Amino acid sequence: MRTIIINVFGNRKHTQATKLMKYTDAFERTVRCHPSKAAFVTYDGRSLTYDELGERTTRLANALNERVASRRIATLALTGSTAIEAMLASQKRGMGNVQLPFRDSPGAIASMLRPTEAKMLLFDDANAEKAVEVLDRTEINTGIHAGEKAINRDDVESYEEIVAEASANPVETNPDHEHGVFYTSGTTSTPKAVLFDQKQMWYGSTQVIMEMNIDETDTALVTTPWYHMVTTDAWILPHLQAGATLVLQPDFDPGESLRLVEDYDVTGLLAVPTQLHRLVETQAIEEYDVTTLSYVRTGGSIVTDRLVQKASRHLTDGIYNTYGLTEGGPNLTFAHPSTQENHTGTIGKESFTWEIRVVEIADSNEAFDPTAIVSPGEAGELIARGPGMSDGYVDNPEATERTYVDGWLRTGDCAEVDDEGFLYIVGRTDNMIVSGGENIYPEEIEDVLETYEGIEEAAVVGLKDEKWGHRVACVVSANGSNTFDLDDLDQFCKDHDQLAEFKRPRRYEVTTEPLPRTDTGTIERETILVKFFDE
Repeated sequence: MRTIIINVFGNRKHTQATKLMKYTDAFERTVRCHPSKAAFVTYDGRSLTYDELGERTTRLANALNERVASRRIATLALTGSTAIEAMLASQKRGMGNVQLPFRDSPGAIASMLRPTEAKMLLFDDANAEKAVEVLDRTEINTGIHAGEKAINRDDVESYEEIVAEASANPVETNPDHEHGVFYTSGTTSTPKAVLFDQKQMWYGSTQVIMEMNIDETDTALVTTPWYHMVTTDAWILPHLQAGATLVLQPDFDPGESLRLVEDYDVTGLLAVPTQLHRLVETQAIEEYDVTTLSYVRTGGSIVTDRLVQKASRHLTDGIYNTYGLTEGGPNLTFAHPSTQENHTGTIGKESFTWEIRVVEIADSNEAFDPTAIVSPGEAGELIARGPGMSDGYVDNPEATERTYVDGWLRTGDCAEVDDEGFLYIVGRTDNMIVSGGENIYPEEIEDVLETYEGIEEAAVVGLKDEKWGHRVACVVSANGSNTFDLDDLDQFCKDHDQLAEFKRPRRYEVTTEPLPRTDTGTIERETILVKFFDE
């Protein structure tokens, strides 16, 4: 286990180190140091200073304590001031904020809430109708509404009214020091709830500040949904901890994002690969002034060589490719921009508080061996451990037992390590196609297909086959046209020196629509199997 953070503080500063490991203490330091500086600016120009944000979150925390005491709340809101205030107020209370995905249906949200024991629902105008339905479907019996819409219910109070009336005195804090609950973004199962405390969030936030040298002179655009781990602990919390300014965009639109970069002299941008593609395409045509942009953080799905090169040309050459998962915090690895020239597409090496290994793939915990490290160039499962990782899933012991094994986090991702120790994600262990006894990872075929002229994106799946077990099939999205020479594409695959014959697709489908993905950019392969192949 790495001890870098512990060694920085040393034994003589044990008390101070323990205090700094709680995120609320880091935030209060920012309020003291930068009281009059803008903590965030909304897309329509409204802003709040750190001093104002500090007072409002204290008042909100006290108001929540009066109403639900030592119980968690849940928040259903777009990326904006309400979401950020709810996070910080919950940290001050020490009771978790359940960060609900606002794009899900009321039924799905009600199911997600059951294991969390949340007692109150906080929501904004954009989610008012959905929130009312959730209140009626769950055991949550009170709500707080932030916005202008008329909500004619006795069990719903006004956000601004309760904040104005609440005490600004220090908040009584629960000793568990929770941050809140996040949800995994899996494509084949119900999202699982993951609880993080403030010590774990502090490790993640501080790590990100170190990775990208974030400081109080930065201005960061928030385009991804706030409820995701990557947005919270790899973007919002690090910039608030450093005293930077956030520009909040509630719904992603590439032209609007680039306008905000131009208008607010944005220095940093977080975008998953699908967003980054759209930003690059828009910038190539519109040519906004993005000269202030010095770093772009991406990840969430595989980042291709071509995307890194295009983003470097049109946005900034400060492209940080990262790798992580909800259970691990903001990220486990990162690749500094300087590595991209000679190691394009790498996710880098382990981050400051992590130990990473790539080991032989095991189909059960009994067969799992964290010492069975693969040789350079061989594929294996990426496993990790560090002080910022979560402890397990909420009320889901079976899933916890599968993922958290002997102190290690089993990511389910396949990776390779080169001779210099740089990591490359190959695919998911559960996406692997076995054809004729050979292991095939869809992502490596997709990378090849997406270099073919006219293909915007590709998805590879395995179709059941009596002779081979599975055969490789693909769907390509082709620049808005379904008139596509599939024979030429197939010949391209046959001739490509990075695609073995057994990996070549045996069936091609073409669509003019974007491929179905989660909002973190992961391809929904189950949807593709049903929609295009009737499986």
